[in-house]
Amino acid sequence: MKRLLSGIQPSGTITLGNYIGAIKNFVKLQNENEDVEFFVFIADQHAITVPQEKLKLRENIRSLAAIYVACGLDPKKVHLFIQSEVPAHAMLGYVMECTAYIGEMERMTQYKDKKVKQVDGVHCSLLTYPALMAADILLYDTDLVPVGEDQKQHLELTRNLAQRFNQKYGDTFVVPEAYIAKEGAKVMSLQDPTKKMSKSDPNPKGYIALLDEENVIRKKIMSAVTDSVGTISYDPANRPGISNLLTIYDVFSGEGIDNICKKYDGKGYAEFKADLADIVVNALKPIQERYNELIKSEELDTILDEGRDYASKIAFKKISKVYNKIGLGRKR
Repeated sequence: MKRLLSGIQPSGTITLGNYIGAIKNFVKLQNENEDVEFFVFIADQHAITVPQEKLKLRENIRSLAAIYVACGLDPKKVHLFIQSEVPAHAMLGYVMECTAYIGEMERMTQYKDKKVKQVDGVHCSLLTYPALMAADILLYDTDLVPVGEDQKQHLELTRNLAQRFNQKYGDTFVVPEAYIAKEGAKVMSLQDPTKKMSKSDPNPKGYIALLDEENVIRKKIMSAVTDSVGTISYDPANRPGISNLLTIYDVFSGEGIDNICKKYDGKGYAEFKADLADIVVNALKPIQERYNELIKSEELDTILDEGRDYASKIAFKKISKVYNKIGLGRKR
């Protein structure tokens, strides 16, 4: 059985775009691949490469775990845990720092981009966190890692570090492969449909959060940017606003964009948007209800405890093997 691992930073709001573009497909993946063992962790140690407020971080960690389960992540099929609760991540992260070269870290595109944005000084962890990311993957003999374009460079570094360690100390790590999953439909900003929907949008009307209240969702959809043409037709290049709304409608209704356009032939934006708001509200309602059941429940703690315990057993065996290979501690 192959292993697939994915980590998610607890950075707050999960948008409709995140759900459609990634989470829905991850849930589908777990349901269609019985020969794959899934590990999903909340990457809270990665989150502290930039300053975090303690209570807000803890709230985000728990909230993200609850959202993923509410969206359909099945604890019977996926081992869900919090990164910092398995100390072997940090332990192997340091070993990977000792395996990597400064030049490799400095070439990371994300480091270059984030360094420019840091106004109060750049933390060392911003440079070295790809070593921890490599440790996250190698710790579980991961075969497959779902990656987008922005993560391919980090996975290649992970592969290089695994091969370098194996060559020096003998066969220790599985060299992981990229899993290029089919991305879901790309959802654009409701206020600037030429840009992807993002929680960092300075205009909160540009995105729908999965936990937005019903009246907020309706207002955001009704105020979504369209154009002055007035007809319901799909043309992403020339009519990105209405095309974006049609994409969202299709994802949740499954009616097909051509059929939706025919359905609203001769009708205006107001009726279309009102119906779309109903569809989105109804689609998110069970997720929100399940989230509210989980967020303060012992059930969520049990899920995270079981995920931590399972991951810890595997991680402890691997870090013990690594320490023995390089001569740390007493041989046992």
